[in-house]
Amino acid sequence: MQKYRKLPVEIEAVHLNSDTTPAKVAYWCGGRVAPHPEQNYTGGDLVIEIDTLEGTMRAEPGDWIIKGVKGEFYPCRDDIFRATYEQVEAEEAP
Repeated sequence: MQKYRKLPVEIEAVHLNSDTTPAKVAYWCGGRVAPHPEQNYTGGDLVIEIDTLEGTMRAEPGDWIIKGVKGEFYPCRDDIFRATYEQVEAEEAP
């Protein structure tokens, strides 16, 4: 068995939280806004359903939606996102 490290790849991502508009995020990732399937869920009442190669996945409030290196979209839990990615400083336009 051998060990491997992820290559340093920049991705685009959006945090699905109270600062984001679900409809705009769904449009960006080609997903659909849907009501949260759990009644009385206190984290937020909307989710975004995203069709992926693995089937339909659901981004819940607090999750991140990632645009991968091949243009694919998928949800990621906040704790996994923060353990895997760091923010890249924005480059200034000339």
